[in-house]
Amino acid sequence: MKTDATAAQSSLQAQSQTESKAPGAESLAPQQTRIMGRLSYLLAWFGGCVSIGTFTMGSSVVGSLNLIQATLAIAIGCFVIGVALVLNGAAGYKYGIPFMVQARSAFGFGGTRLPGLVRAVPAIVWYGFQSWIGAGALNMVSATLFGFDNLVFFFIAFQFLQIGLSVMGFQGIKWLENVGSAFILASLVYMFYSTVQRYGDELSTSLFTMQGSWGLPFWSATMLFLGIYSTMILNVSDYSREHKHGSGPGLLTTLYSMSILPCTLFMGLIGYMVSEATGVADPIQVFANAVDNTPLLMTTLLFIAFAQVTTNVLNNVVPPTYVLMDVFKLSFRPATVIVGLLAFATFPWKLVSDDSAAGLQIFVQTYSAFLGPIFAILVVDYYLLRKRTLNLEHLYDAQGPYRGVNYAALIATAVGAVVALNIAVVSWYASLIPAGLCYYLLMRYWAPCQRFRQ
Repeated sequence: MKTDATAAQSSLQAQSQTESKAPGAESLAPQQTRIMGRLSYLLAWFGGCVSIGTFTMGSSVVGSLNLIQATLAIAIGCFVIGVALVLNGAAGYKYGIPFMVQARSAFGFGGTRLPGLVRAVPAIVWYGFQSWIGAGALNMVSATLFGFDNLVFFFIAFQFLQIGLSVMGFQGIKWLENVGSAFILASLVYMFYSTVQRYGDELSTSLFTMQGSWGLPFWSATMLFLGIYSTMILNVSDYSREHKHGSGPGLLTTLYSMSILPCTLFMGLIGYMVSEATGVADPIQVFANAVDNTPLLMTTLLFIAFAQVTTNVLNNVVPPTYVLMDVFKLSFRPATVIVGLLAFATFPWKLVSDDSAAGLQIFVQTYSAFLGPIFAILVVDYYLLRKRTLNLEHLYDAQGPYRGVNYAALIATAVGAVVALNIAVVSWYASLIPAGLCYYLLMRYWAPCQRFRQ
């Protein structure tokens, strides 16, 4: 005879197995029908990591790092990202649960609204920012080839196109990312080559001779490139639950690092070199100046637009969609539509101005100060307190031991965030130990946390 916990798990698995067969029918139930093998998973992350924000972060470290330091900072950031993704994605990979369910054991059913909100807001802001960049690229193609120049029209049309693609769920995301990866890689190599060819003379005299810094500015730079993906580090279970079983921690670290590193390296260094040579931070203007051949320019601009689609549907649609599903009990498709409409309200045209690099740097540092503590809490909860064993019945029982709010997690988040905001240049790193230690001690010795320790 099955125990109640086993029966509940079997019921949830059956529900998930039925729902996951239909495109766009994603649910918060444990995922059993997994659709991504190792190659597919690597390509999905590769296509989803072409963030124009990386270009801007590259622009923001001009003057503080030389070319070698910038390259190493990007590589270190990507390796840390890979390790962090494996650590926090383990629960989703093992049990097939999304981030909002994973967080219930640490924050409680009511308390998950905090990590959900902290994850959703940056996603929606990046969604709007990258959609505006993609629309700008399409508008330049249209203006060059057909004489039709209307950026607002292309922004609205581009956003609704992405909403349409998003409602297909992970089935649509898988094929979009896999098919687009080859085009993205080829375009990135070409864009990097064009940048060096166009600005090589100006760059050679400054980027290699500049002394730069191996101190705090260097580690701050590693955190900036890490910070762009710190949002994905938090909700990686939303993706790892779709990856088929059989990949160990070492292989997963390699998959994550090798998928993120090429895109981040190319985009970060392109932004760094072009901003050093021209002082321009808008990628559309940069490539319009860097590429003299019109057909090649059109290809490059279409790449920029396509890259925003692959990044948005994976990284900036799924997380806030699951938050809306959990908090407001919506189904996947209407939640994705709402997320797409909310991106209009981020005023993305303000984020692509010439002085936006400094503002986006502050934005990344600020939200990383809150994402870091939540990551530390989830890792401590899963590895040190739960010993990598979760009770699915409790995670899906709103009246069970995880009901309400676990104030230990909220207090630990606040402690980590306060420390991080006081060391903003390395906010994500600075938050980890204070938040993780505080949470562990409160869970072990504070009486109100007793039922959450079950």
